[in-house]
Amino acid sequence: MKYNKAFKFRVYPNKIQESVIQKTFGCVRFVFNKILSKAKEIYESEHKHKIITPATLKPNFEFLKEVDSLALANAQLQVKKAFANFFEKRTKFPKFKSKKNSKKSYTTNNVLNKIKGTNEFRHSIRLESGKLKLPKLGLLNIKFHREIPKGHKIKAVTVSQEPNGAYYVSILTEFEAEIQPVEFDGNIVGLDFSMKELFVSSENQRADYPRFFRKFEDKLAKAQKVLSRRVKGSNNWHKQKQKVSVIHQKIKNCRKNFLHKISTNLIKTYDAISIEDLNMKGMSKALNFGKSVADNGWGMFVSMLQYKAIFSGKTIVKIDKWFPSSKTCSCCGAIKEDLKLSDRIYKCDCGFVIDRDLNASINIKNEGLRLLNV
Repeated sequence: MKYNKAFKFRVYPNKIQESVIQKTFGCVRFVFNKILSKAKEIYESEHKHKIITPATLKPNFEFLKEVDSLALANAQLQVKKAFANFFEKRTKFPKFKSKKNSKKSYTTNNVLNKIKGTNEFRHSIRLESGKLKLPKLGLLNIKFHREIPKGHKIKAVTVSQEPNGAYYVSILTEFEAEIQPVEFDGNIVGLDFSMKELFVSSENQRADYPRFFRKFEDKLAKAQKVLSRRVKGSNNWHKQKQKVSVIHQKIKNCRKNFLHKISTNLIKTYDAISIEDLNMKGMSKALNFGKSVADNGWGMFVSMLQYKAIFSGKTIVKIDKWFPSSKTCSCCGAIKEDLKLSDRIYKCDCGFVIDRDLNASINIKNEGLRLLNV
């Protein structure tokens, strides 16, 4: 069976390569907006779904020939996908890309090109002499913090720039493997979401999440206060904005590193993990816990568990979000309807007393076992 897996690395382009990357970012945004504008015009006048190609724009805009054509083709595919999602009522009408958006990226595909003067072919994207070869950029200095396993074929590369100025590449690979599901013998754990600790497990393990945003909140507030006093667009404003971006990137990296370590440990330890299918966005709005919910990165944590489980042959069981895990007694099964959010200790009429989150995680584990028919 074929699988896809992406590897993200930091790259260090020289001044010429950086200029080409920035030009490509701009051209991709330009093409996306032009194609979307034309598609919108056709849709409003004829009520038809028609997407023009980047090739039709090049005669009038010569600068588009200076960048990777596949990056422009992928911009067209993005518009096509956005319109398809709109027509199928999955999203709202596509929006134009803004130059002020801090997210900058483009994607290019790996293709076989014929070498001039020969009958030989070679890939447009390849690893060469410890560097990464990309179309229009040549050899890029890259920091390989881990190896791409043998047998993984490069399909595409996404070049991106973080708000703090750092450049990264996400290398999408394809490989064939026969991943056998691990024989389940009851080795399952239930995880209950915790605002303070990320999760509490049915084994009474607590993630003890360091709350990185809260940790850097004062430093970030001071940096943002200085930024607000700068004249927008001035050199000092850009310098201070860079400092703010560095703090945000630090928080992001710390969070991701913590979640990677703890998710890997859980996948290695258990054959199945039972979790609730929570709507974190709705929860943060309803309970006014926006910062705390975002700081935990629960959605990112669940995504990590899911893809790591696939490659390990393990199982992730999602419990319905309406399942009364907190209100149900894990001892007798009675449901306590009058349980409040402020009640941190669960006391049942049967005499059973337990920590609220631990009780919920045990119920999530038992429900996971039921769904697995064990």
